[in-house]
Amino acid sequence: MSLKRMPIRWKITILSFGIVAFTVLIGGIIIIGNTIESKEESLGEHALVTGRTIANLPALKEGLTESEGWKKINPVVERIRTINSSDYIVVLNMNRIRYSHPVEEKLGSLSSGKDEGPAFGEHSYTSKAEGVMGVAVRGFVPVMNKDHEQIGVVIVGNLLPSLTEILLGMKSEILLVLLLTGLFGISGSWLLARHLKEQTFHLEPHEVVQLLVERTATFQAMNEGIVAIDNEGKITIMNDKAKRILGIKGDQRKQRIEQVIPDVRLGDVLTSGQGVYNEELRLGSALVMSTRVPIRVEQETIGAVVIFQDRTDVTRLAEELTGVKAFVDALRVQNHEHLNKLHTIAGLIQLDQKDKALNFVFETSEKQERLSNFLVKNLKDYSLSGLLLSKVSRGKELGIEVVIDSQSELHHYPPLLDQHDFVVILGNLIENAFHAFEEVERQEKWIDVSISQNEHSCSISVEDNGQGISQEKQAAIFEKGFTTKGQKGSGIGLYLVNNIVDKGMGEIEVISQKGEGTSILITFPMTLEEDSYEQATGY
Repeated sequence: MSLKRMPIRWKITILSFGIVAFTVLIGGIIIIGNTIESKEESLGEHALVTGRTIANLPALKEGLTESEGWKKINPVVERIRTINSSDYIVVLNMNRIRYSHPVEEKLGSLSSGKDEGPAFGEHSYTSKAEGVMGVAVRGFVPVMNKDHEQIGVVIVGNLLPSLTEILLGMKSEILLVLLLTGLFGISGSWLLARHLKEQTFHLEPHEVVQLLVERTATFQAMNEGIVAIDNEGKITIMNDKAKRILGIKGDQRKQRIEQVIPDVRLGDVLTSGQGVYNEELRLGSALVMSTRVPIRVEQETIGAVVIFQDRTDVTRLAEELTGVKAFVDALRVQNHEHLNKLHTIAGLIQLDQKDKALNFVFETSEKQERLSNFLVKNLKDYSLSGLLLSKVSRGKELGIEVVIDSQSELHHYPPLLDQHDFVVILGNLIENAFHAFEEVERQEKWIDVSISQNEHSCSISVEDNGQGISQEKQAAIFEKGFTTKGQKGSGIGLYLVNNIVDKGMGEIEVISQKGEGTSILITFPMTLEEDSYEQATGY
């Protein structure tokens, strides 16, 4: 099995045990060093004590004054050496002649030691020297007579134990330490490996790497902008689509979200822990439809993510839901209407009512042409004209008269709004008005639509004589998900309308009476104060 494919638990166990073993080795070296140093100090003190004992012997002082005093001194010193477990004891007179030595052949010979000098100056001290027998700690003690005059030097040597001897002396302690460190090291490594395995969702390192690469590629391939933050509000993910939509360049990771995208309001999601879905936002100069949700791991919020689309795509979807799709239906309605008209004309001709048939053709064509010319002339673009024509035709099919106010006009859109916003507003309001007649039995059913504009304001009015809205429901009609259409409704239409009104700094007025009808008036300002513009755009 290659190291790359080895399970993470094994890798962590081996690594952790290696760290423990290395730590024990370093600690052992330090402990052995301290033990050797302590041994040196102990042997030095022992040598000085033994030296002082010998230096105060009367026989030693007397023998140092005799020419062959070693014959008297050496036996006494050797006994003391044996009793005190010293490796050797050397006694020198002031001429450095040996009066005591473990090797009898050297008695009476001259000593040539290099570290004995201070001892002949009445100094007591220890030194470490390497000799034939090994490294020894030696103690030097001056010998003073009764007149306090120095007459010689006592040198006591104790050999330092070798490293092997020290380790053998600590054999029990070393085995105990190895056993305990091995036991705790292995168990601790196993527990750590298990914990890390759980934290990585039981994935191996190569699987985590593969998952990261796949996730990154997926995020970059998505057609939505994605921005994620951690629980400190710092950006962890921002894909290329988000950068293009927001006009951002460079790597923004580790930057606070408020500094890069101040209007995204991801901090609110972190605080509340609640997601916000399909909300229209202005992020910098871009208008987007966003979904913001918290990121949770084991019920703990660790961050938040926002997914957003350029509003152009969302508006296209909204138009599909609210009215633009009706353009296709309008062709079907007009085809059906023209067939009915052709049948009428054919019937009049068969009844030999040629004049009536001709008048019917002229009247019908003139009426349709008059409405088309009016809409094209008075409204800014063909999207609105086409929408209203389709709604008029749709109303005829449903038996509802859709009346466009003859004073209606729209030559330019209010600030912050465009044709898509007006399509969404009018499409939703008129469709809701159609729905208001589903359970109403009334001889005359009508919907009045008016668009008026001057230099100060622009207003849209849609009024019907349908079933109306109760007072209890009026407060909730603009909430997301609220619908009176049952399973047929999405609860998104009036919610989108309300968002557009907020974006355009407009106002909505709803007047409705249960069983009598509903009137909705939306008013937008045609000019915005500088403060209001900054509040709406963030610039």
